[in-house]
Amino acid sequence: MAVEKTVTITDETGVHARPATVLVNKAGSFSSDMTLEYNGKSINLKSIMGVMSLGIPQGAEIKIIADGSDEQEAVDAVVDVIKSEGLGE
Repeated sequence: MAVEKTVTITDETGVHARPATVLVNKAGSFSSDMTLEYNGKSINLKSIMGVMSLGIPQGAEIKIIADGSDEQEAVDAVVDVIKSEGLGE
């Protein structure tokens, strides 16, 4: 069963290149499949091009989903990065 968590982006510039890179790198450190859902689209959270293609703005609600052996740790770690980077809550 996959683990998922919804967060709201609060950064006024949204998810731009630098925080997107940090998110992708963090997601890539886990073995679980990781997905980011926004606005009806679903992308591989381990793909920088996928994350950037969504153009996630301030105020957006995004869903982080992980499915695999370390899914809970993976979701928690990505959400921690979103908070520590000042991207969202």
